[in-house]
Amino acid sequence: MMAKKEERSSVALYRTYRPNTFNEVRGQEHITSVLKAAVAQDKVAHAYLFAGGRGTGKTSMARILARAIDTNEQDVYEMDAASNRGIEEIRTLREGVATLPFASKYKFYIIDEAHALTRDAWGALLKTLEEPPEHVIFVLATTELDKVPETIISRCQVFSFKKPSHETLKKLVLDVAKKEDASLESAGAELIALVGDGSFRDTLGILQKVLTISQDKKLTEDEVAEVVGAPKAGLINKFLQAVAEKKIEEALTLFHRALEQGVEASIFVLLTTAKVRGILLLRFAPGMKKELATQFGEDDLTLMESLAGKEGAAINSEFLSSLITALLEINRSPLPAVPLELALYKIT
Repeated sequence: MMAKKEERSSVALYRTYRPNTFNEVRGQEHITSVLKAAVAQDKVAHAYLFAGGRGTGKTSMARILARAIDTNEQDVYEMDAASNRGIEEIRTLREGVATLPFASKYKFYIIDEAHALTRDAWGALLKTLEEPPEHVIFVLATTELDKVPETIISRCQVFSFKKPSHETLKKLVLDVAKKEDASLESAGAELIALVGDGSFRDTLGILQKVLTISQDKKLTEDEVAEVVGAPKAGLINKFLQAVAEKKIEEALTLFHRALEQGVEASIFVLLTTAKVRGILLLRFAPGMKKELATQFGEDDLTLMESLAGKEGAAINSEFLSSLITALLEINRSPLPAVPLELALYKIT
């Protein structure tokens, strides 16, 4: 059930707006269609393995499946394998599996972070998965499928959860902001979706922080930038203009000015990468201008169009590749500024 408005302030947005039915799930139609058919035909499997990145909806989907087959709450058991990873915990689970459900057709077990189980724990669980009682359904959820033993995988129906698209996340934050009686600028929604990095949970977490600092619930791009540690759009545009003119000293100065203002190096590179990608799309696929116009403001698009021509020759596929490398290396670099500095040096 949706939380009442007066209760929402104390509840995380990702919990308040967690989907309750298959039809409310966003971006995982390849999974919901199969599970809906299995429920309708009474062909639900006894073991599922949900694999995918954090915040993509694996646990929510498991709860929806339990609800779809009319499992009473007291017959749903959730276990965090990261905290209960040993053989003793699995032995306790196996003892519970042997008993009948209280008020449902099935006892429904959700094991989150399943990859964290020990080898002995996997061995104990395998025996149950090989010959599960008719009244038991397991859903194992993991962010690291490669750490799950093949013997376990072969006994489960495996579903791979996709990262939600940028457009899916943008629509999500716009919809939730509206439900929270707030207005969110399109550019602000773009920034939240970009920094959310394919996670429903992280994306709504950012929106909640912006709602917290807003005085009037009119959420601007600048307020979003303040929360995520992003530079203002104008600074990125000046940086790209300097790169296009091969004014490396100026580009470095702008970058370090942003860092001094508290901007995260990774966010600076991420936003730059998004605009460079847009510039190259305008250069090689100008028909995509309409689509890009929904992602960038008018001033941004005007600059990007100019840099898509001869004026921006230095902004090319090699520079985009260097930016992607910088983005991947930032978290491993002892000095976060170095990866982007190297990308700039390569221009000369």
